[in-house]
Formats: sequence, structure tokens, C-alpha cells
Amino acid sequence: MSARTHDPSDQDWLDDPWTDAAEPRRRGKKKPVGRRQLAQMTADEDSDQDDVIRRLRDLGHVTEIIAELKSGKEATAYVARGPRGSVLVKLYRDLQARSFKDDSVYRAGQVIIKDRDRRAIEGRTRAGLEMLQHGWVAAEYAHLWELWQAGLPVPEPLVGPHPYDYTATYPAVLMRLIGTEDHVAPRLSDASLNPEQARSAWDQSLQGMAHLLRLGYAHGDYSTYNLLWQEDTVTIIDFPQLSTRQNPHFRDLLARDAQSLATSFRKHGIHADGQNVLRDVQRRALGPAPEPRLLLP
Repeated sequence: MSARTHDPSDQDWLDDPWTDAAEPRRRGKKKPVGRRQLAQMTADEDSDQDDVIRRLRDLGHVTEIIAELKSGKEATAYVARGPRGSVLVKLYRDLQARSFKDDSVYRAGQVIIKDRDRRAIEGRTRAGLEMLQHGWVAAEYAHLWELWQAGLPVPEPLVGPHPYDYTATYPAVLMRLIGTEDHVAPRLSDASLNPEQARSAWDQSLQGMAHLLRLGYAHGDYSTYNLLWQEDTVTIIDFPQLSTRQNPHFRDLLARDAQSLATSFRKHGIHADGQNVLRDVQRRALGPAPEPRLLLP
């Protein structure tokens, strides 16, 4: 997943790993594919994905697939139903079909103890790609849990918090659906906002970036393409590439996030300079943290 300043014609939101379940509402896009009963899934070209869905059912996480929300180069998103209500299932594609072209900037500063593992990852061998993919999925879950428990506006993860639980769902990530089964929350890039809503969304987006910074994170791809809009509330999505201050590129990633946010908000009538956005976010990060959420049994 490459962090960059997005152009509205650039790509759809699932061409990069994570992105939560927001239905893109762009001209010419089809509505989500209709209901697929688990019992009706057949051995076709998506048989590997169907096998994962069946495993999620056997584990008790999913009872019904409502719709295929979006299929991209990196993952397929399904609207599903489970014992705790509506679920967004983000199912990563086979590692050979995925792209890790620019992931090294996010992994910089991470320590890989075993030389053999490091060589496999750097050489992009099959074993190395598999390690990267496992790490990408696990990182999404781990970050979701940390941010959700810290009180940030992110989707609630529905498996975990122990890694033993969420590694069993690999290569899928399950979280609570933002919106409803019939009206999935759109990305801010696709939402139509009046001036008051635009100002509120902008303020919430700045505050969300500041909350991440307070915890020591740069998002890595922070723009209206990774922010959902539901009931006048911004929800942040897409977390596997989060970088910490140990990353030597941390300041560059943070500055790029500020510029991407400023650029992507122009369609909503908000015009800001990336440097000023960065200073505002740094100032906000010194303020109070959100109220932590309690993890109920």
C-alpha cells in the first residue's frame, strides 16, 4: 500500500489494504452484489475465498453473507451477519495477487530477529511474501484493538483481542460494519457535505490525526479516502501500515498525511496548507486524549 496524495480518479478504496467497509458511491459503480447464502457458495474461481468464509462460519464469527460490497486488487469486502450483528469482512487476496511494492517505508525500523526471515522478506520469496501477508493482517487487528480501546473513532474489531483468536481468521479481518446493511457508510471522498458538515468533518479529521500522533503513530495514508462519514461522524479506517516514531521515515509520513488530508478536502470547500495542517495536528496532540473504551467480557 502506497501512501500518497489521492486524486479522485486514482483508484477505488480497496485497491490498498485496509480500508473498512465503506461502499464507494461513484458514478457508474454498481450496488453491492446480492445475498450469497453460505450453503450456496460453490467451488469456482473464488473457491479459496469461499473456504475462508466457511471457516469463519465454523468458528462462529459469521452466520450469513449479505452482500459482496467491493472487490479490489488487494482484498474483497463482504457485508455479513454474525452473532453480534452486522459485520464487515475484509478478505485479503492470495499473497501472489497482492502488491507489497512500497511497504518497506512502513517497515523501516522494525527488527527481524532471524536472518533467514529477513532474507526471505527482502528477496520477496514465497515464504517472505507469506510472512509479510500474515504480518499485514495481524497488524490490522492489533492496531484496531489498540485504537478502539484508546477511544479513537475506528471500527470495533470483532475478533480478539488475543492474537491467538484473530490469527485463526487469517487472511480475513472482521470488524463492526459502519452504517447499515442497506446503507454502508461512504468514504468522505464520496460524501456530499454542506458547508457546516464539511467544517465539522474537517475538525474531526484533524482531531483524529492528532489522536493517532498522541499515541505515537503516523497513519501512512490519511485522507478522505480512508475516512468514513456516517451520521455526521468521521470514522478512521485502514491501519496495517501505521508507523511509529521508531521508523526513520516517521516525520516524512506524518507530513505526507497532513498534505494528503489537506488536498483531499478541497472538494468539500476546505482549503488548507499541508504545513499549517501539520502544525495544527501537533498542537492538538498536546491536548486531552479521548475517553478509553472498556473491554466488556
